[in-house]
Amino acid sequence: MLPGQKNLNQTMLDANQLASLQEAIATYTPLQLAWTSGYLAAKSEGGSVAVLPTATAATAQAQPTLTILYSSQTGNAKGVASKLADNAKAAGILVNFKNVAEYKPKSLKSETHLLIVTSTNGEGEPPDDAIEFHEFLNSKKAPKLPTLQYSVLALGDSSYEFYCQTGKDFDDRLKALGATQVSPRVDCDVDYFDDATAWSTQIIETLKDDLTKGDAGLAPVVSLSGSTEPSRQYTKQSPYEAELIVSQKITGRDSAKDVRHVEIDLGESGIAYKPGDALGVWFENSDALVSELLGALKLNADENVTIKIDGVEKTFSLKEAFKSQLEITQSAPSFVDFWAGVSGDEKLTKLAEDKTAAREYSAVTQIIDFVKEAPAEVTAQQFVDNVRKITPRLYSIASSQAEVEEEVHLTVGLLSYEHNGVLRLGGASNFLTVAEEGTTVKVFIEDNDNFRLPEDGNTPVIMIGPGTGVAPFRAFMQEREAADAEGKNWMFFGDQTFTQDFLYQVEWQGYLKSGLLTKMDVAFSRDQANKVYVQDRIKENAAEIFEWLTDGAHLYICGDANRMAKDVHDTLVEVIADQGGLTADQAEDYLKSLRSNKRYQKDVY
Repeated sequence: MLPGQKNLNQTMLDANQLASLQEAIATYTPLQLAWTSGYLAAKSEGGSVAVLPTATAATAQAQPTLTILYSSQTGNAKGVASKLADNAKAAGILVNFKNVAEYKPKSLKSETHLLIVTSTNGEGEPPDDAIEFHEFLNSKKAPKLPTLQYSVLALGDSSYEFYCQTGKDFDDRLKALGATQVSPRVDCDVDYFDDATAWSTQIIETLKDDLTKGDAGLAPVVSLSGSTEPSRQYTKQSPYEAELIVSQKITGRDSAKDVRHVEIDLGESGIAYKPGDALGVWFENSDALVSELLGALKLNADENVTIKIDGVEKTFSLKEAFKSQLEITQSAPSFVDFWAGVSGDEKLTKLAEDKTAAREYSAVTQIIDFVKEAPAEVTAQQFVDNVRKITPRLYSIASSQAEVEEEVHLTVGLLSYEHNGVLRLGGASNFLTVAEEGTTVKVFIEDNDNFRLPEDGNTPVIMIGPGTGVAPFRAFMQEREAADAEGKNWMFFGDQTFTQDFLYQVEWQGYLKSGLLTKMDVAFSRDQANKVYVQDRIKENAAEIFEWLTDGAHLYICGDANRMAKDVHDTLVEVIADQGGLTADQAEDYLKSLRSNKRYQKDVY
């Protein structure tokens, strides 16, 4: 033994001691655990430990904790919850701040004050990190919660059928379990800042007195949260002004689609991202569309209007508002209601009375088409007050910094369709498609911890990404190549035609040749009489897919949420049931288990 080195056996607890310790702390609250750790740390220094007077110790143990949980698919809920936690701590409240995936649901029975901030995923499903918590709350294992005070903030998009559904589910179940609302649930639409801020401010004001009682003489308030990532310098509210250096069409001349490979220079920003993350892009509406809308409304382009941005009233000319502040390439059910009221149009009035019909119509009708087809006289400010503010578009990142360093790459499909014979284009996709080299693009990184490569490079991965869903898997391959990962990689790609729509074909062939890509199956729907899709290729490879899953493979899906992702999921259920000798319900449970273990991840839109 080296001089000064302690015998390892003397530094460790034996089995009996460890069991005694675990039994002793089993019922401790988070605050008691924190106090105990400090006590033991001081004791280990060999000095005497000052024991708190009885009254003070009782006060410390009695001080309640505010638990703040968040579940987030793209990062918005995490951002709101993080700010809420900071404000609560600044108010002197002891905070336990966690991602719901890191929270033990059984701990609910010992909570006194709980706040949940959650988004909703897909067709009313909870975000990936909230699946287990959601299932627990809806199970017979969920405890009665007569002493719990809670509130829920739900983030969503009213353009979707299951608006804020996960927040509604959490609210309903907590109420059914006997918990008491300290404040009613608030459902936030796409532009959530004002509602979220008002809810957060009111909640802290309401709880402050109860949660800071008896704290005199205690040490400064600490957070009981786990480790958190450092805050980013560039965010949604404060984006980085990057330079677009490439916007290259990668579909063929005769393709029915216009898909672009976009490269953006991050310069000296220091921005870092991981494969699986998304890039948030702020865009400007086209001059042509702005002019068309101004003409249809018969309003003065130079008239000033006010718009509240992140709680602050700002003034813009109407033309500037249409160009950079308002969402004029997308509509929403709320605009159907507004325009039906001011125009008196019979068709819109009927649509407004049917929420489903209004949602479906607004999804395929731009603001300009409402105005042209049902003319009405409105003031500039009245119109502005009833149009959504622009929100940034999130694009799956198609590069790894291990390969491209201070760049970030995207795969962008131009959204285009005809409405009554007139071509309409998507806002952000058109902006990135027509942008010239050197154009300034305001961007930020949106972390996506629900779409990550396995930490172990030896783990096999199966990637399913038709169309622009291929983007994150290009990043995956670059990352695995740079890391010399030895795990097998299998790619499923699909599109319309082989000759016109095989995105990044040369790169995939290079990966196959080098052996990095173990296997690739493609499905081009229009290259034969009978259409073939990626789910058909999955069925053809059922036995091998099940073998890979049995060997621990991670499974990823990226792309269209409405059809592709559903069809692929249903096919996977069928494959697992057939190959594993399971019922459909058991196969669903198998996939749920994979999702809970981060082995089945989706990035769908």
